[in-house]
Amino acid sequence: MKIAFYAPMKAPDDPEPSGDRRVARLLCRALDTKQQDVVLASRFRSWDASGDARRQQRLRRIGKHHANKLMRHLRQLPPQQRPAAWVTYHLYHKAPDWIGPAVTTDLDIPYLVIEASHAGKQEAGRWSLGYAAATDAILKADAVIALNSNDVPGIRRLRTNDVILMRPFMDLPEPPSEAIAAELRTRLAKQHDIPGDQPWLITVAMMREISKLDSFRLLAKALETVTDHPWTLVVIGDGPARTQVFASFAAFPEGRVHFLGELAGDHIARWLTASDLLVWPAVGEAYGMALLEAHACGVPAIAGRTGGVGDIVEHGQTGLLVAHDAGAFGNALRSLLNHPDRRAQMGRQARRKAENLHDIATARAALQALIEQAVARRSATHSRADSREHLS
Repeated sequence: MKIAFYAPMKAPDDPEPSGDRRVARLLCRALDTKQQDVVLASRFRSWDASGDARRQQRLRRIGKHHANKLMRHLRQLPPQQRPAAWVTYHLYHKAPDWIGPAVTTDLDIPYLVIEASHAGKQEAGRWSLGYAAATDAILKADAVIALNSNDVPGIRRLRTNDVILMRPFMDLPEPPSEAIAAELRTRLAKQHDIPGDQPWLITVAMMREISKLDSFRLLAKALETVTDHPWTLVVIGDGPARTQVFASFAAFPEGRVHFLGELAGDHIARWLTASDLLVWPAVGEAYGMALLEAHACGVPAIAGRTGGVGDIVEHGQTGLLVAHDAGAFGNALRSLLNHPDRRAQMGRQARRKAENLHDIATARAALQALIEQAVARRSATHSRADSREHLS
């Protein structure tokens, strides 16, 4: 069974790394099973960041052109080579789906949406065109799968049926032994001239304007409140706001903050395994894959109480959730810096939570079941229609 996959925000093979691309790739892996073969339906990006009405109208025209072209292509294929279902990942008013609803109607196949958001305040705003399209897509979908519990109330105001909450997931790395983790930390400390006998704080994030930059600035202010404690901050990530991020941490003495730039996933996992605590204010974040990666490596987190961050970080158990306030964040930092045993216990609980609730195998089984159910329902509808036609 072929599954058409489309991500209007960013295709899974987009060259620019981001959390959105990471989740798209994870979804493709989860959907690709012995029973299902994932096919990338389109790389068309419908995202409009600025609320430009003319740009949105142009994107709609291009999207409809892509939809018509794809429909013509698929109609020429034998039925067994056409997709049996369509999955669109991450649609909302800034990145509506101009392709999936049209193609699935034409082929009469199930249309499933993963991670949609619906904000009523956008109905008459700068993204009204995208808002209307996203609304129509959410209503048309055979099922809407939320990865962020914060999105569910808005979707349920549109539709009450077939709204499923699924936890964010990833391929979990094998947990290293304490001896291997200690040896890794010793090696990294030597390579990067970092004191190995004090807490290592770590941040993994792209350096972009607005929300990401706001988080970096808040983190710097929070760290200023705990300079009387020994700690080292390791920052992994890069991006167009690099200069502003560096400036935010310029007041700290040399050697206190280490910027490592962009690293590959296996290198990130090594640093996480060697670290004591992930720190990230998560301003404007949906949930944050870096938080889940930290938990998978047995690292607790202090994060901002926002969006679906609480779906990953369980307050008081696998980390701490705090308000977007430098003082509150600093107090949380101080509490865990002062209690290494509690920090270590949270790290163990974080790994267990990742294993029990956030493994890709769990997501794969859930997605396969949902798609099979949607295809079966559609097939049953066709059978009933054929029976009525035969009787008439």
